[in-house]
This record gives sequence, structure tokens and C-alpha cells, in this order.
Amino acid sequence: MTAKSRNFNEFYALYYRKSFLFAKSYIHDDLAAEDIASDSLIKLWEKMRSEEVRSMEAFLVTVLKNKSLDYLKHEAVKQEAYSSINRLQQRELDIRISTLRACDPEEIFSSEINQLMRDVLDSLSEQTKKVFQLSRFENKSNKEIALEMNITTKGVEYHISKAIKIFRMQLKDYLYIMTFFQL
Repeated sequence: MTAKSRNFNEFYALYYRKSFLFAKSYIHDDLAAEDIASDSLIKLWEKMRSEEVRSMEAFLVTVLKNKSLDYLKHEAVKQEAYSSINRLQQRELDIRISTLRACDPEEIFSSEINQLMRDVLDSLSEQTKKVFQLSRFENKSNKEIALEMNITTKGVEYHISKAIKIFRMQLKDYLYIMTFFQL
């Protein structure tokens, strides 16, 4: 058959099903196989219009094979990218799990950290220290502290804010503890 002896629709109808089944047997994706079959038939038709093709079937199978290979190579690259992303996500999850498992409450409240906190407390003015201790260690409300220390509620808020600011600056390397104490 030559391009001149038949129209494209007849040519397409004659070879489409075989081309689709060939591509699908390797691709395993109907839509991709349809595209490959159609593209391959168009390429063969254009080739036949510009020059004589000795064996249309051999040329068509070669085009189908190459387009199918290109598709499968592209799929392999995509799968490797997905696998790489999954490996990174799994590694990150493993790190979070191992970090949490390694979290030892005894260590968090070790003498070293307690000493750091005592040092920070000792660096505060007496009034700020007292307000902070009543608030954070004795769980008293601002109103209760104000009454006990004979200062205003705003004064209590000021001293707590001042202490928290100093704790944050001095213990910045121990953020997880500050979160626990709501500093």
C-alpha cells in the first residue's frame, strides 16, 4: 500500500488495532499505548508521503518499538524519582522516631539543665524571680500573685514577661525545655 493509493483514514483503520496492541503489550497503559500507536501511524504516513517505504510493517514496528522504549525509559526515571522521594521521607520519619525514642525525661531534667535554670533564675531581680516562681512553679494566677506581693496584675505580667525573655535568651539551645515550661 502506498500513501497515494489510500487515504489516511483507511490506512489508520487498517493498522491502528495492531499498533495499539503491540504498544500495550509492553506499556500496560491504554492511554499511553493509544498515543504511541497514533503517533507511530502518523510518522509512517508522513514517511510514505515523502518517500517510498520498502516494508511498512517493519518500519511501523520499529517506530512503535522506539516510542515504547522512550515511554518506558521515562517511566523508569519517574519511578526512580518517586522511590528517591519515598526513601527521603522514610529516612526523615526514621530520624523523628529514633529521636523521640531517645528522648529521656530523666536526661531532660538532668542536673546540668537544672543548674542552667537555677543560674538564670539567680540572675533575675528578687521581685522578678519571686513572681516567676509563683507563676511557673506554684501555678498561681496573676491575680493571686499580685495580692500576695502587693503589686498590680500589670506588674505581675511585666515581671513574668521579663523573666521569660531572659530565659529564652539564655536557654535558646534548650528550646524543647522552654516549650515544656511554656517560656
